[in-house]
Amino acid sequence: MIAQKITIEPVTRIEGHAKVTIRMNDDGTVNHAYLHVNEFRGFEKFCEGRMVFEMPLITPRICGICPVSHHLASAKAGDDALGAPPPRPAALLRELMHMGQVVQSHGMHFFELAGPDLILGFDADPAMRNVVGLLQADPQLTLKAINLRKWGQEIIRILGGRRIHPSFAVPGGVNKALTSQERDLILAGYDDVIATIKIGLSIIKDWAEKNSEDINKFAVLKSGYFGLVKPGNTLELYDGMIRLVGSDGVELEKFDPKKYLDYIAEHVEDWSYLKFPYYKKMGFPQGVYRVGPLGRCNASDRIATPLANEELQKFKAMNGGKPIENTLHYHTARLIETLYAAENVKVLLDDPDIMSKQILNTCRDPKPQGIGVIEAPRGTLIHHYWMKDTGQVERVNLIVSTGHNNWAMSESVDSVAKTYINGQEIREGLLNRVEAAIRAHDPCLSCSTHAVGQMPMIVEVRDSSDNLVKTITRG
Repeated sequence: MIAQKITIEPVTRIEGHAKVTIRMNDDGTVNHAYLHVNEFRGFEKFCEGRMVFEMPLITPRICGICPVSHHLASAKAGDDALGAPPPRPAALLRELMHMGQVVQSHGMHFFELAGPDLILGFDADPAMRNVVGLLQADPQLTLKAINLRKWGQEIIRILGGRRIHPSFAVPGGVNKALTSQERDLILAGYDDVIATIKIGLSIIKDWAEKNSEDINKFAVLKSGYFGLVKPGNTLELYDGMIRLVGSDGVELEKFDPKKYLDYIAEHVEDWSYLKFPYYKKMGFPQGVYRVGPLGRCNASDRIATPLANEELQKFKAMNGGKPIENTLHYHTARLIETLYAAENVKVLLDDPDIMSKQILNTCRDPKPQGIGVIEAPRGTLIHHYWMKDTGQVERVNLIVSTGHNNWAMSESVDSVAKTYINGQEIREGLLNRVEAAIRAHDPCLSCSTHAVGQMPMIVEVRDSSDNLVKTITRG
């Protein structure tokens, strides 16, 4: 018998709208906790009929946090659909913008969104458990964190004209070359950025050492791990093959991202607008996997830049080279990727081709469809467009980073609720831990709800005592 229902609404310090319902047993333990993604965006549907060259400006409006990721994935889909691979300088410039996005997004998440829990404590006063509380606790650190994000946003602005919803990538390349003055402006902030990221790494390592008991019981999940890699299973964020490893770290697949439909299917539950992707050969839920920083670090063997690779090898050594299953180590993996992205900015800016004016391929060899895949900060992002001969989009499929992690977030919420809410007084800090299980994945929920057609739904009508009065179903 369900004795009580606790609702957490809204879930805070995430992008988008969600709630959690926790159904309790008579003895004060948790029967089950659910993550409800209760918004629906529907971009797949209303992009139908638009021209493919418009898509890099339309799809970034899915979100103000992830616009660069959608902008670049969409442009890559346009490259494929129009048969117009960009010249190397354009690909370098796109990757540079992407690195700016990773730095600003990861930096903001660690310091401003997850930071209040890690630095101030899960049980801190919620009135102060936010960026204002961080500012009061450590003004210098907070300023460094703000400048870290600003550096990433400036890269986006320099290339795309504005920090949010840039206009830069077009099918076949980009619309603006980089000047030497702009290159020098970006490089001027490099050393400070590296220093700030190292501070972040020292914070999470110190926190992990002091809170190992929490880390080892906080949503430790067995799953697969999924992400782009370059040769040698090297971490990749812009362009590569998709590698999927099992919970034991053994490679299950490595495939061309354009063949994703051969390997990925999507499961639907009636209590969420967000679909559940899984590995077809294993079925659902056996074939679930995780993406984003933890997924990519577990799916990769090395990183191409020295500082980040050193941190990755230390990270992997924590579990003897096997995948790290602890959800709270998403934060560690996120900072390792931030370090890589910052280092890679310098690598890209040191490449002579990045100053070239050869930035657009105007040749066209149209195809009936185009697929663009990129590693957004939150995980693997797939844009797939089916086209008419005129270049008009007939159908759109978006598998968004947060969607891949839907199973992991849902399982984490249930696991953490059952671990921490077990008959004792239900304190706010315990409920905050349930929210933190979602925050660890850094979800972008407004990006992720794009189901085509009518999804199955169940509406339950309950009386004031939570007794079920009526059930209405659809689908």
